[in-house]
Order: sequence, then structure tokens, then C-alpha cells
Amino acid sequence: MAAPSPGYSITLRVAAPAGLTASSDLVRAVAETGAVLTALDVADSTPHSLIVDVSCDTRDAAHADEVAGALGALDGVDVHKVSDRTFLLHLGGKLEAVAKAPLRNRDDLSRAYTPGVARVCQAIAADRRDARRLTIKRNTVAVVTDGSAVLGLGNIGPEAAMPVMEGKAVLFKQFAGVDAWPVALDTQDTEELISICKAIAPAYGGINLEDISAPRCFEIEARLREELDIPVFHDDQHGTAIVTLAALENALRVVGKRIEDAKIVVSGVGAAGHAIIRLLIAAGAEHIVACGRYGAIERGSEQSDEHRAWIAENTNADGFTGTLKGAVAGADVFIGVSAPNLLDGDDIAAMNEGAIVFAMSNPDPEVDPVEAGRHAAVVATGRSDFPNQINNVLAFPGFFRGLLDAETPDITDAMLVGAAEAIAACIPSDQLHAGYIVPSVFDPEVAEKVAEAVVEAAQAADQVSSVEGVPA
Repeated sequence: MAAPSPGYSITLRVAAPAGLTASSDLVRAVAETGAVLTALDVADSTPHSLIVDVSCDTRDAAHADEVAGALGALDGVDVHKVSDRTFLLHLGGKLEAVAKAPLRNRDDLSRAYTPGVARVCQAIAADRRDARRLTIKRNTVAVVTDGSAVLGLGNIGPEAAMPVMEGKAVLFKQFAGVDAWPVALDTQDTEELISICKAIAPAYGGINLEDISAPRCFEIEARLREELDIPVFHDDQHGTAIVTLAALENALRVVGKRIEDAKIVVSGVGAAGHAIIRLLIAAGAEHIVACGRYGAIERGSEQSDEHRAWIAENTNADGFTGTLKGAVAGADVFIGVSAPNLLDGDDIAAMNEGAIVFAMSNPDPEVDPVEAGRHAAVVATGRSDFPNQINNVLAFPGFFRGLLDAETPDITDAMLVGAAEAIAACIPSDQLHAGYIVPSVFDPEVAEKVAEAVVEAAQAADQVSSVEGVPA
């Protein structure tokens, strides 16, 4: 059974009879349902009655109804209203536009708009590179989706994807000072989506592709990187890969193993799995077996698309054939970005001593983390209610901060590996242990260090290009 979560937090406004036991009766009723009480506030009081706001975390919507029923069943208690605090947070959206230039008088207006603004327009027309210096392009990212692969919800469309895109924009601003805006497109045609992104690119310093289904996401990203002069980053691929590599580097330190020696099994060969495998290889991994729905991807086997074909050509050097369960036996590392409940405790017990398990399917992981923890040395998930959450927010805000600061259109393996190493290094060696292999998403140092690593990699690439005679 899932634990109560802030994602299902509710506030119940109830009327209760005045008395010494009124509050304790409410607290006891909530506790008996298994909900977690987070606040009890008296909104109004008379000699005979109280109006109380009871806030608590529940497991799901049905559990919230159970809490309301339990309170309503108390003698003299009437539940007036139940408010879902997550929905309240989303009322009117999570973003707003705020002017940086105050208009206090006519002089301000003349500079910000006509007639003064025309001079700035003419300067940009004369040299379009000045748009980065004189407009929001300098610090603004478009968060682009078509709603075809939203979280674990699937193809729910652009309108339903908007709350996620807004949340992404909030994270960009909160953690790296990057202004981001949702661009939800009502098309799932690859060519049309590419065309629209190219058409809106003049207003943005970068594009973050989000929740676009595979394999279309591969072509969209590749084409936009080739045809635009701003960086294009698919977070579902590369953000996940960066944080996974960061967590793995620290987990390997905990168990005293090297990435070059570790036998790694990756479950899931979609967008995230493909990017993770590529980045692990770039970081030095040599023994990877990738597993899809029907088992291991065999070396040289015929595949349905070029990305799976790349996996088939670059993994499974020892020629393993068989199921995921068979692949995991004798492995050092399991990385799951696939589907829930594929493995059990016995499968983890069959791994090598000092096993590392990253079960990242959300909300239900590939193996129960509690079961995995009975046998593995290090366990991580994609969930916030277990230790070691592998969360993309550790990567993408700082990564884009670095791209914008470096003013580079290119995203390289060196940047991705450098970002992962920067995240890993945010945990001092004397604090590193099995329950703490990734820093907190609220650690202010993370985005700064990731940005610095990206800028350093961009500058190094420019220096190499200059030495080789290629214009930097």
C-alpha cells in the first residue's frame, strides 16, 4: 500500500462542538484512517462551536473520501468542505509574466516602447546576434511538448500536459534563474512540430523538449540540433542520463567498484534507456546488457529503429541471450527505466555482492525498494518517499544555465559527463554513504556547479576547434 503523500494533501473545513476534547477527537479520527495530519487550525470559534481546518496527507482520492467520512461520523461534527491542496495550487496556473522594466512616467514609456524601442529594433535588424543581448532571448527557454508521453500517463494531449510544463518552468526559475515558458503544441506530426519549433526559435535562447514519445523524440531532437543555432535538450533522455550517471558514480564509490569493471543491466530501451546507455559508455562503462520487453538485446540483432540498432551494436559484447531476470543474475548494477514489478527480492539476491539497484519506473518501480534493500548494497528510485531519489531537477536547470552563459548551440558528451561529475561531487566524501548518493534537489550548490561544468566543457571545445583551425 502506498504511503500518504503531499501530492494528495487535503484540507477539510469542519464544524465541531466546543469542548476540551474537540481537537483531540479530530486528530484521533484522522490517525485511525492512516492519513498524516499536517495542520489543525481553528478558523472561527463561538461559545458552542468551532470551525476547524484539518490538513492532512492521504494516499489517493479514495483515501481522502475515507478521511472526510471518518470526521463526519463523529458526534456533532459536520464536514463543510474538502479542498484538494494540489488543485488549489494550480488554480490559474503556476506562472505569471512580471515586467523587469517599471513604467513610472512618460520617459520610461518612451524608452520601453515608442519611440525609443524602434532604435533597439533597428540595431537587431542590423545584427541579429544582438537579440541575445537586447531581448529575453538571453535568458529564456521554451519548454516544448506535444503531450504524447506525459509522466507515466501516456498520450494525454497538450492541454493536459500543461501543468507539467508549468512545473518545469517553475523549476528552471527556482533553481537556476532561467526564465522558461510552456509551449504545448496541438500536433503530433513530426515535421510540423519541427517546423513550429524552428519558427518560434528567434524568441528563445534554448529549447527543452519534454514528454514527446519515442522514437519520434530522437528525430525531432536531432533535426532541431542540426537546423537551429540554439541548444536543444531532451530532458527525458539527457537529464535522466546525467543524474543516473551521477548517482552511479557515487554508488560505485560506496561499494568500491569501477565503472569499467561493473556488469550493468539496463531495463528499458526507449528514450531514457538509450540516453543512459550512451552516457554510461561515454563515461567508460564496458559491460552493459540492455533489456527490452522480450529480454536482452542481442549484439548485431535486427531492430525496429536506428536507436535500438545502435544499442544492439554497442552493448552485450559477451552475447548474453535470455530474460531480464537471467541478465540480472551475477550483475553488479541494475538500472530500470521501464515498467513496474519486473523483479523481486530473489532476483536482487542473485546479483553480485555489493549490488547497486536503481529502480526508477514511476510511480511503481521495477522492484519493491524495500525488498531490494534486503539484498542490495545501494538502492535508488525515482520517488521522493525513498532515499536516493534520481530526479532530473538536479540536472536540467543548471545545465541550461551553463548553455545560456556559454552562448553555445552545441551539447556534447563532455558537457553531459561533466554535469554528472559535478552533481556527484556535491556530496563530500566524508558524507557519502549508501543512503546518500545524490544531493538534495534543494541544495543551492548543485545548479551552480552543473552550470560551471557545462561552461568549462564548452570553452574546452572552443579551444580545440580554434587549435584545429575550425572557427570557434
